[in-house]
Amino acid sequence: MLDSFLARAALAGLGVALAAAPLGCFVVWRRMAYFGDATAHASILGVALALSFNMSVFTGVLVVALIMATTVSTLSGRGYAMDTLLGVMAHSAIAFGLVAVSFLEGVRIDLMAYLFGDILAVGRTDLAVIWGGALLVIALVGWRWQKLLTATVSPDLAYANGIDPKREQLVLTIALAVVVAVAIKVVGVLLIAALLVIPAAAARPLSQTPERMAAIAAVIGALSALGGLHLAYTFDTPAGPTMVCVAAVMFALSSVVSLVRG
Repeated sequence: MLDSFLARAALAGLGVALAAAPLGCFVVWRRMAYFGDATAHASILGVALALSFNMSVFTGVLVVALIMATTVSTLSGRGYAMDTLLGVMAHSAIAFGLVAVSFLEGVRIDLMAYLFGDILAVGRTDLAVIWGGALLVIALVGWRWQKLLTATVSPDLAYANGIDPKREQLVLTIALAVVVAVAIKVVGVLLIAALLVIPAAAARPLSQTPERMAAIAAVIGALSALGGLHLAYTFDTPAGPTMVCVAAVMFALSSVVSLVRG
């Protein structure tokens, strides 16, 4: 089964979709969409560093994404607005990354693959990394689910229950960095945030509980990955953007259903 590039691509898409679903719900609830987008953009610098030091792209992206996310979390509220910090750091990181890539000698790099993903080129090792990261994120979010929900609903309520909201923010930051690192091969740095936000946003009008929203988001994400891959293969379109297009259509359908019900 794994000898087929389409099977590997489908499994890679499913892995990223399942990891992004519960995390995407918190991104929507906490209004962190730009935070996820900024962290993803910064990962281009991680690609450049990984190629410069001959280490895996996953490691380089993970390190830079963690540094980016923790730096923004630490500096926010200390004289800088969150959106200002994200704008400065995200665009600075992607600019430094692109400049650093241009200095690499003897290394052939396909920037389009990192910007928009190259899911059809996923190998067995990539698949192992993607599913390893996905299972780590699912386990981490599942383990902290109730505490993350409490901290999201009300920081004061979290403190009253002995929960540190900053610690839960750190958990989300780590999970976000891992998702960015594993998703870069699937949809690329420019579309990772879309895979986080759109399935969760589409699931929101169809859900009455947080758990149901996470489950529906996972289904929508999986259908977007498989449906987008099928359409990309059929019509010879870029796989990553096609997957996001399918997710966007599902969001539109979800919005229509919500309006009809309302």
